[in-house]
Amino acid sequence: MQVYDVEIGSRLWLGSARYPSPAILAEAVRGAGCDVVTVSLRRENAQAGAGQAFWALIRDLGVRVLPNTAGCHSVKEAVTTAQMAREVFDTGWIKLEVLGAGELLQPDVFGLVEAARLLSDDGFQVFPYTTADLGVAERLLDAGCRVLMPWGAPIGSGRGLADPFALRALRARFPDIPLVVDAGLGLPSHAAMAMELGFDAVLANTAVALAADPVRMARAFADAVCAGAAAHAAGPMPVRDFAEASTPVIGQAWRA
Repeated sequence: MQVYDVEIGSRLWLGSARYPSPAILAEAVRGAGCDVVTVSLRRENAQAGAGQAFWALIRDLGVRVLPNTAGCHSVKEAVTTAQMAREVFDTGWIKLEVLGAGELLQPDVFGLVEAARLLSDDGFQVFPYTTADLGVAERLLDAGCRVLMPWGAPIGSGRGLADPFALRALRARFPDIPLVVDAGLGLPSHAAMAMELGFDAVLANTAVALAADPVRMARAFADAVCAGAAAHAAGPMPVRDFAEASTPVIGQAWRA
């Protein structure tokens, strides 16, 4: 897939938070063949130099780093965090999160569009964490985004694709825009379902990091993503309201 004119080989992206250890994170990334890893600025401290060992580990993996503005609840906070991340990680890529209040950590779509426009004007390549709303998607694209990351379900919920209809409509409305399902995936089957809908990639974090065996789960997600993408490319059969025999009755033996 092409994202901001960069070719990405893997359609499974991984978050880097909550793993039992940096070594297990590294093994999971390698096992999944992942090309993109999201990293929060909160893992780094530019002044004190804390977190440099973690940053060195990420660099050694040879992956593309996608810094995020996780935990930001205002436009100002998100923009400032993005600008700091560009300095720390030396990349213009930013996964933009502007969260609303409440337990669902739902994107604040009004603040998100405003922040996306400010960052795009500042030269960032913005990856917005958004809902699957078509109107919001239009405004994010108008703001300069060239990729969209709609949620499957609330962050860390593991509920899978809460609204497949909305995701299917988003894919149909924007056939040429890279779409990455972000947040809420709990099982490899959820990832496969997203790919079967025609999405370009999925981002998983909690489902892998908190598994009893994160490395095995990362590999399972990678297999599921490949299977789902292949199924979409193969062209799934249409859904019917009634049964249709798979064995033809013509030529079948019968007695009068």
